[in-house]
Amino acid sequence: MGIGTSVLLKMNAEKVLLQLGVEATVEATDIETARAATDAKILLTTPDLVDRLQGLPAQVIAIEHFFDLEEITEKLGLALQA
Repeated sequence: MGIGTSVLLKMNAEKVLLQLGVEATVEATDIETARAATDAKILLTTPDLVDRLQGLPAQVIAIEHFFDLEEITEKLGLALQA
C-alpha cells in the first residue's frame, strides 16, 4: 500500500486500540518490511494485498474502508480475542 494509506490506517488503528484500552505499537510499513517483521502479532492491510502476506506468523486482517472506525474496531476486536 502507499505511504499515505499506511499512515492513515496506522492513525485509525491507534485510535481504535486506545478506545479498546489496548496498549500496542503500530507501525506503517511497506510489504517487504511487514514480511520481515517476526514480532508482529497482527498485520492490517487492504484486501488486494492479503495474499502477499499469507504464511507469516502474524494474523493478517483485510480492512476495506480505512476511514470506517467501526470496521477496524470490529475486526481488531475479534483478532485480539483470539
